[in-house]
Amino acid sequence: MTLVKKDTSYIDKTTDIANVLTRFKNKDHVWVMDSTDPSLLVGIITPTDLLAFFSPPFSSDESFEKPDSRSMQYGETITAENIMSKKPVTASPRETIREVLVIMKEQKIKHLPILDDSNHLIGEVSLSEIIQEYTKYLNQSSKKIIGDTQ
Repeated sequence: MTLVKKDTSYIDKTTDIANVLTRFKNKDHVWVMDSTDPSLLVGIITPTDLLAFFSPPFSSDESFEKPDSRSMQYGETITAENIMSKKPVTASPRETIREVLVIMKEQKIKHLPILDDSNHLIGEVSLSEIIQEYTKYLNQSSKKIIGDTQ
């Protein structure tokens, strides 16, 4: 688990869209925090949320559906709260990697926020982090086996 630190990508729910988009330069998700309690997680913004924001009013010439209400076509002042996915799937620090992986697989997500008992963000687990740790484990195991045979 990566603990919450200064380079963790999180913003206040009142952050304007320009600053939200700036965060996506190096990240593929942004945690959205409550403006009155900066460690209280209220949502997440992912590429899917941004796609809904940027999407044109209609998906095809035959469609008569309205655009997603978060779409920029409405011309309103947009904040993080307007485009975020609310109530993100979460885990506790007591859950095992196996349990975390099951949640990620079932929910089809790559990042899982870790919340304490007061629902405050204390860290996150990402699929890429799990892959990196597993790769280190494999490399260490193969070096040990090679060293044992020499």
